[in-house]
Amino acid sequence: MSLENISAQLNMAHNTKPGSKRTLPPVDQWNPPYCGEINLQIKANGDWFYEGTVFKRLALVKLLASVLKLEDDDYFLVTPVEKIKISVDDAPFVLTQWHWQDKMQTTMVVANNVGDEFILDANHPLIINEFGELYVTVRRNLLAKVHRNIYYQWVDLAEEIKTTKGTELIFTSADCQFSLGVIE
Repeated sequence: MSLENISAQLNMAHNTKPGSKRTLPPVDQWNPPYCGEINLQIKANGDWFYEGTVFKRLALVKLLASVLKLEDDDYFLVTPVEKIKISVDDAPFVLTQWHWQDKMQTTMVVANNVGDEFILDANHPLIINEFGELYVTVRRNLLAKVHRNIYYQWVDLAEEIKTTKGTELIFTSADCQFSLGVIE
């Protein structure tokens, strides 16, 4: 069980025709045996480390991120033939960019540190945890922590709205309202 073996398995399983768009592997359909842990850690800032050394190849991070799976509170890299536990400090991704999809500014497109891009909507909602930290659901049940810069940009566009919780900072995307929290 090494990083090289995992990469080789994924490259074979991920093999696509030149020029075709790469899709995410069907990780939820794979049920390989558990093979132990690997010294791979995703830091809170989104950096990936293997045996204490930061990954320098974004392509490898993207490949491994495509087979990341959360079960209960544990994270695994899952290939068709093995399932390996890794360590994640906070959330596996960081939300690093956003823009409006349209001129009317009604639909927000967000992106994370590995290039996943999607619409902030009911399928990819903004979540506030018990400590007031913001996350967005990326795919499957994996989260991206909202980077502080994004948070401050959203504060600028949010409106103060009185709700049953108090006065909240709220903005809208794809016909969904999202709260940045209650103003004290």
